[in-house]
Amino acid sequence: MRYFTVTLIFVSVLFLTAWSANAAEKDPCAPRVPAGELAQFKGMKPPVPETPETIQKGKEIYNGKGTCFNCHGPDGKGTGPLAGSLDPSPRNFTNPKFDQCKTAGEMFWAVKNGIPNTGMIGAVATGLISEQEAWQAVLYERSLGKK
Repeated sequence: MRYFTVTLIFVSVLFLTAWSANAAEKDPCAPRVPAGELAQFKGMKPPVPETPETIQKGKEIYNGKGTCFNCHGPDGKGTGPLAGSLDPSPRNFTNPKFDQCKTAGEMFWAVKNGIPNTGMIGAVATGLISEQEAWQAVLYERSLGKK
């Protein structure tokens, strides 16, 4: 009986993980930045250099005080521990389509302000991280789509 229970729990976890990974990532190219600000943020470039050190710092923020991993997962695939409870599901940063259609500036806007009607919080607006840390996290997130 115990073996059956453990097996059932394991299969349920696998199902929920697979479901949340495939559940509902909405169109990764749909604009999230308000129309009046889109041109400004679409053309915005990171004020920090894209270096291995910056990307490593961004990874530390992503997996630490930025708490990004909770939803987006430690690997950036949108399968973090809270992902299954979110609709729409968190972005999959390893999706090449997302990397091709979203600029760093658009991603920065989302980290700064959050995205209404999703689980995405405004990490800068709430004081969780600074603007510089947000840029570092964005550079790390963008590096995930290049692997």
